[in-house]
Amino acid sequence: MVRRKTPSMDTVYQLKITLKHSQPPIWRRIQVRANINLHDLHWVIQVVMGWTNSHLHQFIVHGIYYGDDDPDFGLGSGLEFISEHEIGLDQIVSQEKEKFIYEYDFGDGWEHQIVVEKILQPESTRSYPICLTGKRACPPEDVGGVWGYDSFVEIIRDKEHPEHKAMLEWVGGDFDPEEFDLEAVNETLKNFQ
Repeated sequence: MVRRKTPSMDTVYQLKITLKHSQPPIWRRIQVRANINLHDLHWVIQVVMGWTNSHLHQFIVHGIYYGDDDPDFGLGSGLEFISEHEIGLDQIVSQEKEKFIYEYDFGDGWEHQIVVEKILQPESTRSYPICLTGKRACPPEDVGGVWGYDSFVEIIRDKEHPEHKAMLEWVGGDFDPEEFDLEAVNETLKNFQ
C-alpha cells in the first residue's frame, strides 16, 4: 500500500464524481473531510449518485484495489483488495487533480472517475459531507451498464416503442433522466454528520 503525506486533519476535499462513459455526463460535486475512510466514502457516493448499495464495489487508487472486508461481499469472497475500513482518503490521495476510480456493480460495471478538485479549509458554518451540485439522474440498478441505460432512456422517451410501458413499470413509474434532487441528497447526508 502506498502511503502519502497526509494533509492536515482539518482539511476538506472537494471531489467531482463522474459516471464514466455517460453521455450526457452524470456527475456530482461533493465536499468531504480529508480523513474520511474509504468505507464511509463508499456510502457517501451511494447517496449522492443515487445507488442502492445492492452490489459489490471497489476503489482503484494508483493501481491498488480497496474494498469491503465483509466476508459476504469483499475480502472473504476471493476478491483481492485491501480493506477500505482502515484507510483514510488522505492516506492515498493528497494533491489536487489526483484521480481514482470507484467501481460499483461488477456486472454492470459502473465506473466513476473521482477527481480531487480542491483541498480546502473547512467552513465553520458547513457540515460535511455535503453535495454542492450535480447533473442528471442516477441510472436504475441492473439496467445493464451505461449502454443498457442508453437503450433504456431511448425506450422510455419513445411512447410508441413496444417496450415503453414495460420499462416504465420495471423502473417503478416515471423516470426523468435529467432529474437530480440536491436537497434530498443533502438531507440524507445529514446522517453522516
